[in-house]
Amino acid sequence: MTTTETARAATNDRKAAALVETSMADYVAAHPGLRYTFFGGKGGVGKTVMAGMNAVHLARTGKRTLLASTNPVHSLSGLLGQDVFGKPTPVKGVDNLWAFEIDTHDAIERSKREIREKIQWFLKFAEISTKADEFVEAATMNPAFEESAMFENMIDLMFNDEYDVYVFDTAPTANARRLLGMSKVYGLWVDKMLKSREEAQSLRESLSFTKKKEQDPLMLYLVDFRERIGHARELLTDPEKTAFFFVTLPEALPIAVIRRFIDWFTDFGIPVGGVVVNMVIRTEEGEAAPDFVRNRIEMQSGYLDEIGERFPGQVRAVVPLFDSDIRGVASINSATASVFG
Repeated sequence: MTTTETARAATNDRKAAALVETSMADYVAAHPGLRYTFFGGKGGVGKTVMAGMNAVHLARTGKRTLLASTNPVHSLSGLLGQDVFGKPTPVKGVDNLWAFEIDTHDAIERSKREIREKIQWFLKFAEISTKADEFVEAATMNPAFEESAMFENMIDLMFNDEYDVYVFDTAPTANARRLLGMSKVYGLWVDKMLKSREEAQSLRESLSFTKKKEQDPLMLYLVDFRERIGHARELLTDPEKTAFFFVTLPEALPIAVIRRFIDWFTDFGIPVGGVVVNMVIRTEEGEAAPDFVRNRIEMQSGYLDEIGERFPGQVRAVVPLFDSDIRGVASINSATASVFG
């Protein structure tokens, strides 16, 4: 490695250190009421590992912690080295920590059953003699149905309030946006549906011979659903309870993704906790290294500059590129020091 390349690598180390004004540990300490933490970003940037580090750290502080995956393509079982699919499972080797890969298929089937019950309930009330199957198919074939089912499961976990803190490993950012955006979409939809039902109920009563007022089961459901979604939105937009952390690499595409979505999350009211920069090559790995590694160090140098310019004061940790996979509690523990010190 030439003198110039060594200096450049050392500069990269200084750049990485300078990016962090408020560390992840400092951020968490400054938000003692933080209960719902989300990790997102472009696919392959290390969201699951960062979520796992955060969850292990919180559990080590004595908080009952649930690490949950809302990503249809789960990775938690692989990260932890044990099966956590389908139900909250105690994590071996870490007290106070449970992990849970949400069963997407089960969530969808459960939502279909609930929709069928509600449609049958309404058809009986409306005295419509037809089967619910066609309505169920129409309601469950829309492109956002999977996100809707996953959102319902996520807020069920939050509402059950069985843990002190919740850490969510989300799907790639576009999917996470749709998932968390369901609270607003649902809210707008319910308001329109309530108005429509009020008008229909008024017409039904005016055409009735008895003029008898009856409880509309769909209205009761919509009112209850509006309160449920309103509460979910309160939690998701409370900066003292919720934070969404974006994970990126010092590369063009991951940076471009989070640039776009940080603005969207902010406009939507979801508190952005900051940015974690992952897989930064350390100085010593560039010494006597092949051209490929030296070229990567030089490339990362430019993107570290861009990260500093694009996200001033928002970087919470710069995590090095490790020489082996992070898998199992022991390796998570070792790597956690790079985020929490």
